Amino acid sequence: MIAPAKDTEKHEPTPAFTKKANELISHYPVSKRSGVLPLLHLWQETFGYISEEAVEWIAGKLELQKIHVLEVVTFYPMFREHAIGTYHIKVCRTLSCELGGAYETFNKFVKSIGKTKGADDHGVSSKDGKFTVEFVECLASCGAAPVVMVNEDFYENVTPNKVKELVAKYE
Repeated sequence: MIAPAKDTEKHEPTPAFTKKANELISHYPVSKRSGVLPLLHLWQETFGYISEEAVEWIAGKLELQKIHVLEVVTFYPMFREHAIGTYHIKVCRTLSCELGGAYETFNKFVKSIGKTKGADDHGVSSKDGKFTVEFVECLASCGAAPVVMVNEDFYENVTPNKVKELVAKYE
């Protein structure tokens, strides 16, 4: 599990990180640009999210404009541009989950972590950084909606009444 990171933390690639990045880049001798995805994954696995400094570092490493890295970051939903909590609660909001009450479940999660406002595109985190609640698209279990994941743990039929119990499991 990745330790929670704060948006204000500076991330300095270590020599070991740089060595791994160089090894990844070596797999793309014709076009360094193809190394963007592996480097973004490496950065996020190491530091928890893709910061502005990550975009700058990767662009410099691959001799690209920053916009070429940023467009990949913003296209793929698996890349996070902000730090997340130790426990990342993902609430599916596709049609079957929405019809099953995903928005009510989501709002209950938000309240259970001490927040009153819903999430923007980046989710909402508890003040202590322990939890982040975020909507996601399709967790592939439409018959058991609403569906929730907490980190890699998968839960089906998560009604608002089950939220308190689920959050307590991770406190």
